[in-house]
Amino acid sequence: MPSSVVLPATFYNRDANLVARDLLGAILTVEHSTGMVAGRVTETEAYLGPHDPACHAVVGRTPRTWHLFGPPGTAYVYFIYGMHWCVNAVTREEGFGSAVLIRAVEPLVGLDLMRSRRPKARHEIELCNGPAKLCAAFGINRALDGKSLTGTSAISIHEGVRVHDVDVIVGPRIGIRKAVEWPLRFRVRT
Repeated sequence: MPSSVVLPATFYNRDANLVARDLLGAILTVEHSTGMVAGRVTETEAYLGPHDPACHAVVGRTPRTWHLFGPPGTAYVYFIYGMHWCVNAVTREEGFGSAVLIRAVEPLVGLDLMRSRRPKARHEIELCNGPAKLCAAFGINRALDGKSLTGTSAISIHEGVRVHDVDVIVGPRIGIRKAVEWPLRFRVRT
């Protein structure tokens, strides 16, 4: 079971690269009428704001990006490629437009529910080892866009065991076309 201590809004009210690093080891939980799922965050990517050409904030506040602009600790959920959801934790002050993409988690709770949502995953590690896979396994979609991650909604992030620096790999972001070389992808060494 996840820790009962939910990360507060102040945790997210910092630069996205700091939050991305510190989210490693935290526990993402989602509760639906069908049950709860939870997983340990193992990979993240930081999107720094309007000056970051790969961040959605460069287009300004639109209906799609509305929740990217805050407040800190908000879930920013968006649709990509016309078929996949991605979930982010909004960082910094309201109105700025930066976030951390949660790229992967290690499944902990609700594995049967995750498997029912991702029946083609052959191994447990394949359930949530990508942003779209994790959203499918966790049942994350537009309904959670704009919800607080601080424990007042169906989606939340709880304290976990901090990952030591020696166990963190930092590298370039993937799956994007702009500012790819920026070292803003953080993952737990396996």
